[in-house]
Amino acid sequence: MSRIVFKVLKWLLVSLASLLIILCLIFWDLVAYGYRQAKGQLHIVWNAKPVEVYLADPAFPDSLKNKLRFVEEVRKYAIDSLGLKDSKNYKTLFDQKGEEIMWVVTASEPFQLKEKQWRFPVLGDVPYKGFFEKERALAEQKKLEQAGFDVNVRNPGGWSTLGWFTDPILSNMLLKPEGDLASLIIHEMVHATIFVKDSIDFNENLASFIGDRGAEKFLINKYGGQSEQYLAYIQEDKEFLAYVDHILRGCIYLDSVYTAIAGKSHQQKQAIKENAIRTIMESADSLSFKVLAHPSKRHAQALPNNAYFMSFRRYQSRQDDFWTEWREAFNGDLKAYIDYLSKRHPFL
Repeated sequence: MSRIVFKVLKWLLVSLASLLIILCLIFWDLVAYGYRQAKGQLHIVWNAKPVEVYLADPAFPDSLKNKLRFVEEVRKYAIDSLGLKDSKNYKTLFDQKGEEIMWVVTASEPFQLKEKQWRFPVLGDVPYKGFFEKERALAEQKKLEQAGFDVNVRNPGGWSTLGWFTDPILSNMLLKPEGDLASLIIHEMVHATIFVKDSIDFNENLASFIGDRGAEKFLINKYGGQSEQYLAYIQEDKEFLAYVDHILRGCIYLDSVYTAIAGKSHQQKQAIKENAIRTIMESADSLSFKVLAHPSKRHAQALPNNAYFMSFRRYQSRQDDFWTEWREAFNGDLKAYIDYLSKRHPFL
């Protein structure tokens, strides 16, 4: 009897090992990508030091020490006053030494505002792909461009591992103004609290909304509603939202342009597309900016492409919906709204 059991177990183990090998071969690109992602994230996590180490270091600039204390205040406020999950994030610091450490690649169809999706376990369909090695990000960009996609590569201000790792403060975060820093920290903490599978537009729009509203409330709580810090943040946010509205209107315009040129040649489509995008960007200079740089300066070297426009839909297109629900159903109570959303949308 024991020999039979042994043979059965041996057969099961061999079969399982064979299946794993076959799956690894079939999904090798995904396995390799996952390994590189884990390696890159663990490198940052393992090399991050407790914030207390930097606070006790006499060589660490006082201005940055104040920013570290500020981050801890934001973190506590987000947990205690907003009800976001205490994931123990942002209690360590990773020194980037002024270097970028992550690159995010997004892509869109060239004559349609339709983003490319990558399929990942647990997360589902995701419209971006992150890299911890610049050369791999640029190789992905080249590959996608050769396939005909519009591609955008950017350096994110921060990211969330959704609780799989303990996210550190990145040193470049400390260079941000206080309002932007508070918004970023709260934005990423939202991801660790509410994250719906296959719903990146919902997740990013919600995190942007709560990040911005939470930052406003935090600055009022800390400095007051007439403080320089709060008013500066509100002015920048006002200008940014005016630009967002302009770009989202531009998205609607591009949708109509792409529908109208469906039957034309590739060369004709490209010429009409470039003219349409140039019109959108040049007309943005009519917006009144006191803090932000005008779009013509930001895009002086090259026009943005469809992937750029899709990023605004991903992060900003549902802000009015959240605003209306928050004000009308919750009377501006952000903590109650977050509690409602947490129960309505179980984490992953």
